[in-house]
Amino acid sequence: MTQRAPCLDRRQFVRAGVAACVASSWATSGRAKDPRPAFATRGVVLVPSDLSLGDWPERAKQAGLSTIALHRGISPKEVIRAVESDEGKKLLEECRRLGLEVEYELHAMSELLPRDRFAKDPTLFRMNDKGERTADANLCVHSNSALELIAGLATSLAKKLRPTTGRYFLWGDDGKPWCRCDKCRGLSDSDQALLLANHLWNVLKAEDDKARVAHLAYANTLAAPKEVKRAEGVFLEFAPINRRYDVPYAKQTGASDRDGLTMLDANLKVFPAETAQVLEYWLDVSRASKWKRPSAKLPWDREVFQADVEDYAARGIRHVTTFAAWVNADYAKRYGDPTFIAEYGAGLSRPEKD
Repeated sequence: MTQRAPCLDRRQFVRAGVAACVASSWATSGRAKDPRPAFATRGVVLVPSDLSLGDWPERAKQAGLSTIALHRGISPKEVIRAVESDEGKKLLEECRRLGLEVEYELHAMSELLPRDRFAKDPTLFRMNDKGERTADANLCVHSNSALELIAGLATSLAKKLRPTTGRYFLWGDDGKPWCRCDKCRGLSDSDQALLLANHLWNVLKAEDDKARVAHLAYANTLAAPKEVKRAEGVFLEFAPINRRYDVPYAKQTGASDRDGLTMLDANLKVFPAETAQVLEYWLDVSRASKWKRPSAKLPWDREVFQADVEDYAARGIRHVTTFAAWVNADYAKRYGDPTFIAEYGAGLSRPEKD
């Protein structure tokens, strides 16, 4: 008896068809298929509410993605609750079944240096431009007590949110300033962020022999560090949140353009390109909505994406991910099936050029 292929429901059929068509359009003419993709990491970064689109792992796998990361801007606690929920456990199990990596990209300072410690010891925290200690953000990176406290809490956090890749993303507070005390003021925000990343790697490698730690180049830390040398296990994560998405990144060279590619090039003089990761916003509905609900429709531009991908590949970048925040059940209900996931995945899965 001839065995029939399993039937696909309409949504699966549409997604499979889109993925196949997009993959075909990226194929290299006259060349045998190369099993090595151009990018080793092909990821999306989601927030816990995006798990309402219950088939995210399946979509990611069909699109040729390698990695799903969870993020929350204010505190890791919401991500911890998410992965411990039934929905989160299902996500992790599906990722294991499908062979997808899981990571956690977090603004972690409120967890690593709890703000209620300020009353007991203000010197743990940063000094502002007025010479006042404040618990509003980050830390004093020259406070041994602060670094010791962070070491213990980072170890505890890593046990709750352990990435399958060994790559830890424990960022400073979102776009907030760093310390201006007499010892710290000679270091830029980027240098202070790198000093902390170095410290975190030295802590985490004792717990996880695969551990590597991201230095986030973003907003006020986008400029390359100049004074602090990176530790061996620290890699660059470059997130140009202020760039434009209506024209290719390489064409944004005007005086009014921010977060240009020259900033990436400067960082690649400090960090190896082969371990560097670009964190993009191509699929970030939350950014397109100016972080206000209801969500706007994503202005996905495949041509801009294609040009950007080529520019990153030309620089030796092999790790690429994008925020896909708010690509959830509500988005699908409002705007239809998010087929741009397949186009994004196919663009990163194409064979590496000779």
